[in-house]
Amino acid sequence: MSSTAAKAKAKTPALSDQEIQQTYVRLQNELQALARKIGELESEADEHRRVLVLVTLDEALAEDPDRKCFRLIGGVLVERTVKDVSPALKTNRDGIRKVMSTLAEQYKTKEKDLDEFKREYNIRPVQQ
Repeated sequence: MSSTAAKAKAKTPALSDQEIQQTYVRLQNELQALARKIGELESEADEHRRVLVLVTLDEALAEDPDRKCFRLIGGVLVERTVKDVSPALKTNRDGIRKVMSTLAEQYKTKEKDLDEFKREYNIRPVQQ
C-alpha cells in the first residue's frame, strides 16, 4: 500500500458494519437514479431523431418560415410559426445532449466512488 493510500485510510473514520451497508446501498441507489435519468433523456433525444421533427421543420422553414405549426408545451398544444419553433427545438435538443453528457460523467464518477468503497471495505456482492 502506498504512503498516500495509507494516509487516506488513516484519515477515514472507521465505519460500523451497518454504516458500511447503508453507504453501499446509498451509492448503488445514486447510480441507479443516474442511469434512469440518462435513459429518460436518451428516449427524449431519440424521439427528436426518430420522428425527424427537425428535418421536417427545416424543410418547412426553407419553403415558408411563417407556416403554422403546433407544439406541445407542458401538455398544452400551442400554435406557432415554423421560424419560432425550429430554433427552440434545436436549443432543446442541444440542451438534452449537454445534460446527458454531464450525467454520464457523474455516473462514471459515482461508479468509481462505489468501486473504491467496495475495494476499501472488501465488499463482494452475494451470489444468488
